Amino acid sequence: MNDFANWLAGTQLSLSIQTHLWVVPTIQSIHIVCIGIVLASVFMIDLRIFGWAGRDQSVLQISRRFCPWLWAALGVLLVTGVLMVIGEPVRELMSLSFWLKMSMLLIGIVIATLFQLSLRGNRKEDEFIGRWTTKSLAIVTLVVWCSIVVLGRLIAYDHVWGAWSLRPIV
Repeated sequence: MNDFANWLAGTQLSLSIQTHLWVVPTIQSIHIVCIGIVLASVFMIDLRIFGWAGRDQSVLQISRRFCPWLWAALGVLLVTGVLMVIGEPVRELMSLSFWLKMSMLLIGIVIATLFQLSLRGNRKEDEFIGRWTTKSLAIVTLVVWCSIVVLGRLIAYDHVWGAWSLRPIV
């Protein structure tokens, strides 16, 4: 992985991202705004599942309202995330935090997809949101997305993992 990261760091696109002072902060800013959109969308859906907000709308209506924002933000996160990896490949690809974040992201996307499919296929919404499994999944979803945020921030401080870190501690 180290060889690939070093090769990627030497590509023209990577060098362009690295050498223009405004590119990395702009990409990171867009990335952070989209993270906020994802968290807000998940939070609003979870609040509705628990009956703490939006009780005048069904969970399906809330989902239809916030899921397009969630999926659009995830699309932008994909683009900005790839650009950040290209811009700083050694920092990203050699970080245990990065790989843990990617694992959690995969889990978050699978959960969001399964939730939407389950919600659309369920005719009795009261039973669906009344289940302990649905409420547990709502909590797990929020924990997963918050973990993604924390792990994303830890990429810059990967030394916290000590010997588990993929790169040597300097």
